[in-house]
Amino acid sequence: MGLRAQLEAIIYAAETPITVEHMVQLVKESAIAEGAADDAEVKSRVRAVLEALVADYGGPDHGIEIRQVAGGYRMSTKPEQHEMVRSFAKSLKPPVRLSLPALETLAVIAYKQPATVPEISEIRGVDSGGVIATLLDRKLITTAGRKQVIGRPILYKTTKEFLLRFGLKDVNELPSMEEFEKLVAESFQGELISAEDAAQSQETDSPSAEEIAESAAQKE
Repeated sequence: MGLRAQLEAIIYAAETPITVEHMVQLVKESAIAEGAADDAEVKSRVRAVLEALVADYGGPDHGIEIRQVAGGYRMSTKPEQHEMVRSFAKSLKPPVRLSLPALETLAVIAYKQPATVPEISEIRGVDSGGVIATLLDRKLITTAGRKQVIGRPILYKTTKEFLLRFGLKDVNELPSMEEFEKLVAESFQGELISAEDAAQSQETDSPSAEEIAESAAQKE
């Protein structure tokens, strides 16, 4: 990967303006491997590439620009595109807020699907019936028929919304459990709610898991 691509990726990923010094430290090893003689030359190359990137993104064919802000560089929407971005933001669904028990249940369903509530509860070691309603309501899981055993319990599987939320093509792309836990933490960072708040929300706002599942099963 060339220096330009590296710096472009770094600025895009940075949550706050990133300084030239920080970027130099990040690309120093690869820049020296590509022929830079010392730190001074690495910094010179970084500055030259940054100037080129700023000029390129400043052109009319880009809706975003690279600006110097508070001593660093960051990408931002061009002023003339603000109204379009506001309209887009208003069209977005509100963020999904889940409790940790709900996330644990979602992980079990993702890897064991289709799965019944008793199977999920056995794996987690606690009753999971209460959080199923939340996952159904958020459209992260859906019913998948009934298991052909005594009592014919309802089976659950993940949905297209689940794939969209985690950026997966299909469930075959699911990472290892450890990687999935990290992905969950990143995807729902700042959106976790306590188990107490979740329970209170379910009591006041949500139908039971059985009511939602029975309704969905009747439509199949």
